[in-house]
Amino acid sequence: MTQLSLAYIFQHQKLLVDQNLQLPQVEKLASDLPIHHNDHVIARDLLENESIPEGYQLVPIRELIQSWSSSDFLQASRAVQLLEWRRNHKFCSHCGHATEIHPKEYAMVCPSCAYHQYPRVQPCIITIITKGNDEILLAKSAHNKSNMHGLIAGFVEVGETLEEAVQREAFEEVGLKLKNIRYMSSQPWPFPSNLMIAFHAEYDSGDIQLQLEEISEAAFFKFDQLPEIPFKGSIAHSMIMQIIDNKKAS
Repeated sequence: MTQLSLAYIFQHQKLLVDQNLQLPQVEKLASDLPIHHNDHVIARDLLENESIPEGYQLVPIRELIQSWSSSDFLQASRAVQLLEWRRNHKFCSHCGHATEIHPKEYAMVCPSCAYHQYPRVQPCIITIITKGNDEILLAKSAHNKSNMHGLIAGFVEVGETLEEAVQREAFEEVGLKLKNIRYMSSQPWPFPSNLMIAFHAEYDSGDIQLQLEEISEAAFFKFDQLPEIPFKGSIAHSMIMQIIDNKKAS
């Protein structure tokens, strides 16, 4: 009897699930990627010309964050990032030759020059900035059409520390200088392959000056007067709730 594998089947950023948001179980194909070596959980691309199986639907992975457990989302995040890596490394970046999948490692190998291309993550900092005992800086992205206000975030640049990235992003986006920068937590963020690294920092000096191409609004909000914030399951939501809960408990 053929053993079925639990399958994360993606079409770009949308995952195949049934009406109860459960994953399908399928026979493993040679082209499938194991999520972890030697287990029976796989990742697979659903091609544009392939039909969706009856009883299933494609759901954006962002929508599943609020319904799934943290461990289930992290596994889905791993699956979609591995598929993204494989799609983007079909050819060698050194010599242009078609690559092959390494039989034992997560590596796309060039048979011509032997160059190995491994999965990469892009480190991003996300910072919750507090002022006094009961205020948080929240900002609205210039690219977001909703009224959601989030935290200051951005990519870590080559040659800078995480703490330097926190200071730079805050100064660039809202014109503020920070102090007492402290690490909080991290979360894989598969859009497409980021690692969000969370920090708490305190306001030090400066007046809010918006980087208008990135931020349309920003202000300090009282804990009990917050606007719409990021959805539950996101690291931003967790950071905001953690700061508020810690202040209430102190």
